[in-house]
Amino acid sequence: MSQHTLQNRTQDEVLWFQRRTFLQAAAAWTSMGGFAAAHAQSRSNIVELRGDAMVNGARLIPEHTIQTGDEIVTGPQSHLVFVVGNASFQVRQNSRLTVERGASLNAVSLLRLLSGAVASVWGRGGNRSIVTQTLTIGIRGTGVYTEVLANESNRSYFCNCYGTVDLNAGQDRKTSTAEYHESFYAEVAPKDGRLLTPAEAINHTDEELEYLARLVGQRTAWQISGKKGTKSGGYKRY
Repeated sequence: MSQHTLQNRTQDEVLWFQRRTFLQAAAAWTSMGGFAAAHAQSRSNIVELRGDAMVNGARLIPEHTIQTGDEIVTGPQSHLVFVVGNASFQVRQNSRLTVERGASLNAVSLLRLLSGAVASVWGRGGNRSIVTQTLTIGIRGTGVYTEVLANESNRSYFCNCYGTVDLNAGQDRKTSTAEYHESFYAEVAPKDGRLLTPAEAINHTDEELEYLARLVGQRTAWQISGKKGTKSGGYKRY
């Protein structure tokens, strides 16, 4: 089990992949055709739903399908894992986000995170982005964790767990290429002259990304290489 640091999150939120209900749901997802079946719309693309969630103002149930263009809201103590095309998402409790349509109904062009947190794995494809109040992330094919820190004036936290992303926070821009967790804060106001500042890896685990990658037929960078690096703040390489 990888070591992880929690800030205003609970162990239960980051250890969802250990629950028997998720393991059973993931096995059923795979046995019924996985993301290929969901892409063909022959089954729901919801892998697991725990607690209360809403889509476009209506209560979400496991048999429903989340489509691009939908607004998703999760309640307290809730947890949602779903797949759209070659991207998988784990939505934390008390989150609000929209998934906007790309080149097809089964392609996400933009994930707009208004509150809460999402871990996600993205396969290669066209232009995709994640947007928060303070940060825009251009996705090239990667595993990431994004959180809006409500207790810190909606400051954003972002970790490029592996892959390459383009970060834009006001006048600050950076291309991050990582094999093992490169993390940032996107500040509401400049800190030491910067809006992008280094952060430690918080509120997510290696295993979460591994399970999300598995749902879309992928492996993380550290699974492929067989080794893990050092989790680093985003500007430590400068």
